[in-house]
Amino acid sequence: MATDPAEMDLTARRRAAAAAATRHLTGGRPSPAQELRSLADHLDGLTASGALEEGSAGWDSYGEHGTVALLERRVAELLGTDDAVFFPSGVMAQEVALRVHCDAAGTSRVAMPNLSHLLVHEEDGPRRLHGFEVEHLTTGPRVATAEDLAAIPGRLGAVLAELPLRDGSYLLPTWDELTGLASACRERGVALHLDGARLWESQPWFDRPLAEIAGLADSVYVSFYKGLAGLAGAALAGTEELCREARVWRRRQGGTLFTLMPYAAAALRGLDEHLPQMAQRHEYAVAWARALAERGLRTVPSEPHAVAFRVYAPDDADAVSERALQAVERDRIGLPMVWQPANVPGWAWCELTVTAPTLEFGVAEAADLIAGLVEPGSTDR
Repeated sequence: MATDPAEMDLTARRRAAAAAATRHLTGGRPSPAQELRSLADHLDGLTASGALEEGSAGWDSYGEHGTVALLERRVAELLGTDDAVFFPSGVMAQEVALRVHCDAAGTSRVAMPNLSHLLVHEEDGPRRLHGFEVEHLTTGPRVATAEDLAAIPGRLGAVLAELPLRDGSYLLPTWDELTGLASACRERGVALHLDGARLWESQPWFDRPLAEIAGLADSVYVSFYKGLAGLAGAALAGTEELCREARVWRRRQGGTLFTLMPYAAAALRGLDEHLPQMAQRHEYAVAWARALAERGLRTVPSEPHAVAFRVYAPDDADAVSERALQAVERDRIGLPMVWQPANVPGWAWCELTVTAPTLEFGVAEAADLIAGLVEPGSTDR
């Protein structure tokens, strides 16, 4: 029997509303059964094409062989690196990358933005697990440049650049800024690591091949469950020596599960089905932001760098969140149901990400759905 929404707490209402949605402007996932059937179909296709061996040979064993090995080869080819290593989580992959670089350099000092995911969301893991001494490469929502590196004296084991800076509103550097930072790292003899959690989604901004972007760095991390819609997991790409050391640290940190096959299979599907959409998604994001601005909302960046951005509305965050929830319950269209108070009083914001389901909406309809969550007349202020 259905539960009356009035009797449910806020989290339960949101989960129920999202599950009942039949179209998804944002968010949305298939059922577990649908997801597993999709993966089975994709694995059958890989086997039929000869990319994957038949029968039990498709399984990995503690991260070796099978689908995992196929995925690692695909990633290394895409990024133009010697090798790549699959990890069950991006946090593990990045901490291992920094550890390998620091061990080679003989110092635990690393430089990264103060808004880096590793510093903001991981319970002080880099310092507690590996003893890293963190220097802030940048502070606040801005991209790192060679000048920022020059401002940090002393010896460094690694420099981390996040592409894009998610907690800075998905900001990306210009190509000149990124190549300048890479050159400064080389001249200083410090390893450059790219936090490419959304590197796939960033490539259209640079309008350069993925291998050219990755070639600027000594190591690159990519994620499989964001824009590629995988189950979980990441890869660390770099030289043969770096990847050999990374595999040792993966085992030390408990990352060699008995099998990683389902995660690798989902990642392979993402590379085949979602990666080719990234240019289209970026074009959509730019058009969506422009349409929102025409309706009195503001986006940061004003022209999105990646396929995600922040939208700001002159309204109360709790009020917009409740209207969004009611709209999802009423219309069964997945919308952003959690809005945050902005630094400017009286304004609220949320993140918008262009996914495959988003592309099923016309840009004007997508903009109207978001603008419709704001109190009428507030955008005229």
